[in-house]
Formats: sequence, C-alpha cells, structure tokens
Amino acid sequence: MNTRKTAIEGENAACEYLKKQGYKIVERNYSCPAGEIDVIAKDRDAVVFIEVKTRNGTDFGQPEESVTVQKRRKILLTARYWMSAHARELKGGCRFDVIAVLRGEIRHIKNAFDGAGRA
Repeated sequence: MNTRKTAIEGENAACEYLKKQGYKIVERNYSCPAGEIDVIAKDRDAVVFIEVKTRNGTDFGQPEESVTVQKRRKILLTARYWMSAHARELKGGCRFDVIAVLRGEIRHIKNAFDGAGRA
C-alpha cells in the first residue's frame, strides 16, 4: 500500500474515533502558508489541533515518534495562523494532540505538546 493511501486511511480512522468520543470535526487537512494540520476538532469548548501518524509496522519506530521538534514547530505556526482567523472560536482554549494509528489500532495522546512545542 502506498504511503498517501495509508495516511488517508489513518486520518479517516482517527476522525471516526474522535466522533465516537464526542469531538466535532471542524476541518481536515487545513493548509496555509505556514504548513498543514491533519485535523482540527472541538472537544467541548476547546479547539484541538491533531497530528495523525499512521504506520503499518514499527520498522521506523512508533508513529508518534515521527512528530519531531521541527514538525511540532510547524504545527504551532499553522495553528496560530488558523487561530488568527478564528479567534471567536477559542473561548475554551486550545491543545495539541497526536493520534497514532498502528496496524489499525488507535492511540490518542492528549496534550502531546504544549504551545511552545515541548512534549
């Protein structure tokens, strides 16, 4: 299976999981000059920026291990860009999660990193 197809299937599984947990999907694959965020969702009043990492095996480590410092910085910049256009939706604050999909199993890591990019 090609990498893009695997990623799309992982994002679809992550969104289904989130909906079952009571999240509302706001946007998928949000893109701006700063970068891209896989899923933006609402968990009650909080806006959640979610990076989805999907793997079929662990030859290259656990999926969440690929969310590097550089990737976190890019997500933060992209989230700031989104927040500047959607300030009224931020009454409950925001957080940064990672969803790791490994062979169809989903691990949801809430507050995977903070607003400064620290894990």
